[in-house]
Amino acid sequence: MKLHVMFIGSKFIYNEPLKEYVVRHIKKTCDEIELISYYKDGENTLFLEIEKELNSNNRTIIVTTKQNFSTIGKLISTATTDIQVLKDGFLMPQKALVYEEGSYLIEHDKTLVNVLQVDESTNIPSILMKSETTNATIHVFDEEKDTLINILTPIAQTYEVTFEVTTLIDGWQRIDICSKRYGDISNFISASKKLLSNNLIPASNVLEYIIERLSSLGKKITFAESCTGGLLSYYLTKNNGASKILEGALITYSNDLKDNWLAVSEKTLEEFGAVSSEVVREMSEGALAVSHADYAIAVSGIAGDTGGTDEKPVGTVYIGVRSKTDHNEKHLYFNGDRNFVQNQSALYAIKMLLLLDKKTFF
Repeated sequence: MKLHVMFIGSKFIYNEPLKEYVVRHIKKTCDEIELISYYKDGENTLFLEIEKELNSNNRTIIVTTKQNFSTIGKLISTATTDIQVLKDGFLMPQKALVYEEGSYLIEHDKTLVNVLQVDESTNIPSILMKSETTNATIHVFDEEKDTLINILTPIAQTYEVTFEVTTLIDGWQRIDICSKRYGDISNFISASKKLLSNNLIPASNVLEYIIERLSSLGKKITFAESCTGGLLSYYLTKNNGASKILEGALITYSNDLKDNWLAVSEKTLEEFGAVSSEVVREMSEGALAVSHADYAIAVSGIAGDTGGTDEKPVGTVYIGVRSKTDHNEKHLYFNGDRNFVQNQSALYAIKMLLLLDKKTFF
């Protein structure tokens, strides 16, 4: 059964952090979300949409505000020939199977619906709809998608799991695995790891995995960012435990700060320009020196939407990664708008870090 999330209330359209918080919470409890729909306050078609959903055989989570919570219950009751009753201070359909504060679950024919009341500055109530299947996510690096599918398909057939491969960036494949039994998934991952020992990370969150690996070894990382504007730091610090491996990072947009903070030489900047392999090499070296970290990532580029030249068009990015013993620099070109170029750059930088020290990360 598909999982459909319906956001009812204008705030979920315009308040991006609130919406993202709810989606993260749902994903921790339920199957992968197949569809997300949004409805403004007072939407005329809302009753018809809810009636349609109640006859869809889907699993549906309706996320609404305190203002709309009882209205949604009334619409559901009308569509299912039910009445609303007051339970522990909350109005809800009488046929609700289970309920907790701000959350109730109903079943109509073969459709399950969980209604949640969510507002700013409040904790999300319990999700009463549990996953029908067991899921896991792993990541594989430096393998082409078609090759990876050919490798994993026989293993999946052996352990009766299904999987889907998604390319996040060139050379980084995300594999989402599904099964009725967790043991099958565990065996699938173990068998896959044996075949892809130097390429597979058996974790759903790569940044959390990096934090765990480096903190267990007592190692630190730092960043020197230009065009990504702190995005690498955000990617890392939005995960618990980031302070164990990150003491700080530097955002150096101007040449003066690249020189003064990171010791990038004026000669290098003048000869090669701020967006160059030579500059990110010195940026990563300077970041490592000033932070006394074990790893450094440096990024400089032209994210756009303007600022490109014939020699260095918009989307040109240089990334440097460095450990105490090795370093690597890449000249890359990304398509897309400013934010997409920044996100691709950050993901590619993470990939380069992992591949720089396979002994530590794989």
